[in-house]
Amino acid sequence: MASILQVLSVIFKKPAVAATLGAILGLVFGWFVIGWWLWPVEWTNGTPEVLRADLQADYLRMAVDSFRVNGDQAQAVRRWDELGASAASALNLVKQDPRGLDPVSISNFEQLIAAAKGPIEANAPPAGETSSSSFRTILISVAGILILAVIVFGAFYFLRNIFRPRSGTVSAAMQAAEASRQTEKTDFQSLGLAPPVTQMMTTYVLGDDLYDESFSIDTQGGDFLGEYGVGISETIGVGDPKKVTALEVWLFDKNDIKTATKVLMSSHAYNDPNLRARLEAKGELVMLAPQEQIILETATLQLLVTVSDLEYGVGALPPESYFERATLELAIWPKEG
Repeated sequence: MASILQVLSVIFKKPAVAATLGAILGLVFGWFVIGWWLWPVEWTNGTPEVLRADLQADYLRMAVDSFRVNGDQAQAVRRWDELGASAASALNLVKQDPRGLDPVSISNFEQLIAAAKGPIEANAPPAGETSSSSFRTILISVAGILILAVIVFGAFYFLRNIFRPRSGTVSAAMQAAEASRQTEKTDFQSLGLAPPVTQMMTTYVLGDDLYDESFSIDTQGGDFLGEYGVGISETIGVGDPKKVTALEVWLFDKNDIKTATKVLMSSHAYNDPNLRARLEAKGELVMLAPQEQIILETATLQLLVTVSDLEYGVGALPPESYFERATLELAIWPKEG
């Protein structure tokens, strides 16, 4: 879980990647979820001009038949106008397929329109093209899906190139994982102690700016007891990579209303009054040292933090002010009594 969160954090930390993914997700969510599912487009109070060609022809047949019955010229012209630019095409379809209309009625209607609106230009498509509007809609939908597929493929290719391991390069997170793997865990049973419920190694390495490890505490029966973890608490100086001067270790107990927290500080930070004042609100302050052991307690749990390895960075900043590497062993026991 922690590695997945790290990858997601890296993805959204890059503006170009975040913008690309945001555009794709926005397009997919807006088009398919909102536009087609939640709130599809619904036409109300529309005119016949927006209907399919075959439905426009049906509308005009009714208009011709109505004019035959009541002879209302104004109403007939108004209904013709409601067809807009499609009126001549609809009339052509009606003349080709009257569907029971008297040809004389169609001719009388056409003469009325010609007298009121001028000559009718016969720009209608052939009868075989009456479904062109629906075909155009399908074509636009297919084109949109193809464009979306191209965008998704491009984004995938772009992200794959970003996160593809470079030959001969090892990331800080990879170095940290290898350091944790190679560090031998404490055999508490050989020391006369009960084996911990859970025991993990975690390593911070300079350059892992997104370092934030968390682990679940579960019994052998699968019962959830809580969580614990370590993350960056404070940095010092400017520029990349971040210079971490304090880490934060925490223990959450499902049976306790309060999360236990301690701030693991560099020697410089621990002796700096300003940094101490800023970090005191986060928890008890502790100076890290090799083989140092720190205990966190909650209502029913105990966390033992052992500093397995510690190395300070060297540079323009004050001595022992930021960590080059820090490997911590985290072991959990149920609290007796």
